[in-house]
Amino acid sequence: MTSPGTAPTGRRDRKKRETRDALINAALRLAAERGVEQVTVEEISDAADVSSRTFFNYFSSKDEAITGRDRLAGQRLRDRVQDAPAHLSPLQALRLAVHEELARLEDDKEGWRLRMSVIGSSPQLLARLTSLGQVEERELTNAIAEKLGADVGRSAYPHLVAAAVGTAVRVALARWCAEGESRPLPALVDEAFDLLAAGLAAPATDPAGPTGHPTPRTPV
Repeated sequence: MTSPGTAPTGRRDRKKRETRDALINAALRLAAERGVEQVTVEEISDAADVSSRTFFNYFSSKDEAITGRDRLAGQRLRDRVQDAPAHLSPLQALRLAVHEELARLEDDKEGWRLRMSVIGSSPQLLARLTSLGQVEERELTNAIAEKLGADVGRSAYPHLVAAAVGTAVRVALARWCAEGESRPLPALVDEAFDLLAAGLAAPATDPAGPTGHPTPRTPV
């Protein structure tokens, strides 16, 4: 039996999610139609049928609305890494955590395709996305350090793993959009993680290049 406060709380949470989604969708649609620089917070709010004051309850700027940043994503990843079975390496734990997060993205494929298209055409948003990625990267760095019992201020390992995983996910996302979803996003993420796990060893190539002469190897 639920407590008297359970149902109202559930309705409030659902309403908040609906309002947030409406603001994100309005921001994306207007940015795609007019260009990011030509869209204002007031116009996004009007399109979502809320006030500008309500907008700022959810996002600090129009850029944050367009990128659709989930402020809890970093904490969710951190919790999953910390709760992963002890026998898993940090990279394996992160792989599982990322796949669980991708399930949320799979529910909004159209929105993500549009988002990546809008972001890709705006240096302003690319910089914003990089900045947001650094916030989540810090969460992952701390999670890895805690899992290993490492000193985050002295060990380079947590920083390098978190940065590599963040880059792997961004590359997989970019490829997913560029290839028109010809391959599932989880498969592209797995490919990126496989390369990381293999130490980024160069893939095997034909010894003879397009001219029939041996292809020189670039020193690592």
